[in-house]
Amino acid sequence: MSEQSFEQMLEESFKTIRNGEVVEGTVIDVKPDEIVLNIGYKSDGIITRNEYTNEPNVDLTTLVEVGSSMEAKVLKVNDGDGQVLLTYKRLAAEKGSKRLEEAFENKEVLTAKVAQVLNGGLSVIVDEARVFIPSSLVSDVYEKDLTKYDGQAIEFVITEFNPKRRRIIGDRKQLLVAQKAEQRRALFERINVGDVIEGTVKNVTDFGAFIDLGGADGLLHISEMSWGRVESPKKAFKVGDVVKVFIKDINDTKIALSMKFPEDNPWNNATEKFAAGTIVSGRVARMTDFGAFVELAPGIDALLHVSQISREHIDKPADVLKVGQEIEAKIVDFNESERKISLSMKALLKDEEAVQETAEEE
Repeated sequence: MSEQSFEQMLEESFKTIRNGEVVEGTVIDVKPDEIVLNIGYKSDGIITRNEYTNEPNVDLTTLVEVGSSMEAKVLKVNDGDGQVLLTYKRLAAEKGSKRLEEAFENKEVLTAKVAQVLNGGLSVIVDEARVFIPSSLVSDVYEKDLTKYDGQAIEFVITEFNPKRRRIIGDRKQLLVAQKAEQRRALFERINVGDVIEGTVKNVTDFGAFIDLGGADGLLHISEMSWGRVESPKKAFKVGDVVKVFIKDINDTKIALSMKFPEDNPWNNATEKFAAGTIVSGRVARMTDFGAFVELAPGIDALLHVSQISREHIDKPADVLKVGQEIEAKIVDFNESERKISLSMKALLKDEEAVQETAEEE
């Protein structure tokens, strides 16, 4: 019986490996661009940067430590230099694909970081397996620019799983739709007409502002923004403002809001403040051919009839007054039930003349 050489015995002591086999080894060296693994074979295993991760130019020394254990898949038993070429990334992708298949079958909600923003959607990676989320399934509202999602962790479900065609589709939209439906249901269960609630301005138009109440939007009409006059909602509010409103009406899924709180109603103490005979000052708010409306306080306008502007004949108020002008006048009539106040500048002139005549007689 012939004796075996030391080299032959040493070679036979090593296990045999094949391409495609999964092996486990211990990290014996880490360089910025490769990992060296002792896999119990006559040659060490090498995992290059490209076979470890999809992230370009990453320093492997920051990710892997010497002495740690790692599983990898054999790509080539001999890479030409006598070393075994391994892949960690592809093995992880296979495991990730299995993970995604299970998630698809179980309708599981997954969370992953957006790896890349593409023209048609987002690419996310789950255990090195890539999932594509089309633009139409990223959000429940149209979003032209998806760059804000880059690097962001998002939730989604797998709605199509076909790895043979490299088609694994994720859907974030349905989660948002379901979430908002639940928020809407909860909101309508707890709110009632008259409730005071905080909301965030979502959109501003010429006729009002839409307020996000956390589950549904309410309309704050321009006529309900203030007891005073609001010329333009876009000057009064901007998107993102947090406002306090009260619910004026609920009609099916429509919510009407108001900021005209009853306790702030300027007519609450108007009887004493604007009694007939009181001399007041105000700002000309608007004019017609028959008179000018003067704002005495936010929400309280009084009529200054054209015949009460001057002792001289005036064809129309615009001949002597202009919008925004501050004037002084006397209240000659106060009708609380109809909320009407009449002013006279002419009466004020008569009072001044009477005072002067009395002074001259004395």
